[in-house]
Amino acid sequence: MFLEPQETMPQTSVVFSSILGPSHSGQVQPGMGERGSGASSSGDLVFQEGRLISGSLEALMEHLVPTVDYYPDRTYIFTFLLSSRVFIPPHDLLARVGQICLEQRQQLETPGSEKAKLKSFSAKIVQLLKEWTEAFPYDFQDEKAMAELKAITHRVTLCDEENGTVKKAIAQMTQSLLLSLAARSQLQELREKLRSPAMDKGSVLKAKPPATQKDILGVCCDPLVLAQQLTHIELERVSSIHPEDLMQIVSHMDSRDKHRCRGDLTKTYSLEAYDNWFNCLSMLVATEVCRVVKKKHRTRMLEFFIDVARECFNIGNFNSMMAIISGMNLSPVARLKKTWSKVKTAKFDVLEHHMDPSSNFCNYRTALQGATQRSQMANSSREKIVIPVFNLFVKDIYFLHKIHTNHLPNGHVNFKKFWEISRQIHEFMTWTQVECPFEKDKKIQNYLLTAPIYSEEALFIASFESEGPENHMEKDSWKTLRTTLLNRA
Repeated sequence: MFLEPQETMPQTSVVFSSILGPSHSGQVQPGMGERGSGASSSGDLVFQEGRLISGSLEALMEHLVPTVDYYPDRTYIFTFLLSSRVFIPPHDLLARVGQICLEQRQQLETPGSEKAKLKSFSAKIVQLLKEWTEAFPYDFQDEKAMAELKAITHRVTLCDEENGTVKKAIAQMTQSLLLSLAARSQLQELREKLRSPAMDKGSVLKAKPPATQKDILGVCCDPLVLAQQLTHIELERVSSIHPEDLMQIVSHMDSRDKHRCRGDLTKTYSLEAYDNWFNCLSMLVATEVCRVVKKKHRTRMLEFFIDVARECFNIGNFNSMMAIISGMNLSPVARLKKTWSKVKTAKFDVLEHHMDPSSNFCNYRTALQGATQRSQMANSSREKIVIPVFNLFVKDIYFLHKIHTNHLPNGHVNFKKFWEISRQIHEFMTWTQVECPFEKDKKIQNYLLTAPIYSEEALFIASFESEGPENHMEKDSWKTLRTTLLNRA
């Protein structure tokens, strides 16, 4: 069942409120031909209980463009701009918007028409472009899109006097857009330099570290502090993900739509980098456990990470919590039965209950819903933190896309589907914009981000050296590993 679009979609500040008049509220205005149910006057938009549920792509594009008496609802602006890239590249959409604007402008320029109406229309077009450039600035890194933007803004300024309101707004919009694009470009360059740490291949031959080498407990022995630093890293990394990046999940999967916007690999980098962080954290947890020589210390290490995961849960950092649990469930760690027998596992059992995959992770989703409600009613930044399990969020978008078609049998775009995708992405983006309230500890973060991580092979070697193989399968695996090592030597 689909949820209705919320009224809390991203909204930009109102520009020229006096010029835009009451129609700027986003409500459907008389004369637009929209009805509570059935089709629009053009027969290409279908509404159900006042909500747009389908329409032809052309009609949806026309619905995006303001008129003298109408300004589109901001939930619609965000949803259509986000979802349209599945069907048409942003620069082509912008070109079509420009054409519709030109057609409407020509009608308003007929002899005897009021100049005030033309000025009101121009202000609304600039407001639409402002919302577009603020919500999806990456759309305008394309030279074609930037050229179309300049063409549209040039047309709407023809009616404005020198240093007029519209021209000033366009100048401010352009400056903000260029700053956003420059910031993203710098961030991309920084990401290239700060690639996630490579697996420590050198640890394969000597899995056990020198006694003097630090472990995580030598850097931070307080589970709450470590959970807070993990939350810092999570929020920093997830903040580089943008709505259009998440829409690539849909764009990459859709191979049946002839006119779809093909996925841009540069836009998936932030998704891959964030997913890679999860894998690195899982491997770091396994490394920290397996590299410990004494069973007593390994037990302490396991109990420490269980406490860290619990603190992550309390904070609302479900992604780090899941990564830690995944690390402890990796075979090289899970097989350490003698070590686990000494661990007080009651806390771990509770954590695993929360992350039980049965019934589509029902327990986790209940906890996530509770954290979401807490965030919505929060009085402090600490209570606002919600970091979902990212790969589950991606899977939700994936299945939502696969289960529901992009087009209905009559050829209309299934906009009801895109309302829901947009709602989920918007909710995710709201979570990513929370400012981390915890003090940053560079020493701890540096360890978490740069500590050597064992390869899977090295983990098994360390695990077998700590507790020897117990069955035929493990003995065969250990024998194969030893043979590999001898051949390398």
